[in-house]
Amino acid sequence: MQGPRPVVLSGPSGAGKSTLLKKLLKDYENVFGFSVSHTTRQPRPGEVNGKDYHFVTREEMQKEIDAGEFIEHAEFSGNMYGTSKGAVQAVQAQNQICVLDIDIQGVKNIKKTELNPIYISVQPPSIEILEKRLRDRKTETEESLQKRLTAARVDMELSKEPGLFDLVIINDDLEKAYSELKEVLLEEIKKTEESRKS
Repeated sequence: MQGPRPVVLSGPSGAGKSTLLKKLLKDYENVFGFSVSHTTRQPRPGEVNGKDYHFVTREEMQKEIDAGEFIEHAEFSGNMYGTSKGAVQAVQAQNQICVLDIDIQGVKNIKKTELNPIYISVQPPSIEILEKRLRDRKTETEESLQKRLTAARVDMELSKEPGLFDLVIINDDLEKAYSELKEVLLEEIKKTEESRKS
């Protein structure tokens, strides 16, 4: 794997991962990139193959998984999703830090590969605060809210495993969380910016 070290960002829905990512992408334009995931689901209107997702058949995807071409993959409501090594390398080839937003099971799978990313978990201060944040979004039905909270409890528990993450950020103050995130990535950011100049 050539190029800057990728970053694995994990943590429950509502902990603030995407908010932190948006700040990062705004402050460091072109330094970070996202790998394009593979999926077996049908494209939605307006989605572009190779940009939003690599849309593939189940057979194609299974073949590549069996060949060890995937870093992680999972199945949601009858469709397969996953991150291929090639997708991450494509980002690294542009000399960008590849950001992978992955659930905790995916994190454990990546530990078995030679990817060697920086592992970061973004956690809410408590399950109560997380519940309030999710309720304030008003985007969830009660049923999906409860599902997310159950998943979050598991995530919060599992993320305590020693050595699983290089950094666990407790996001109760966005600015503080952001500076912690920046600090752990600064070395890779510098490397990326310097190799751009050369």
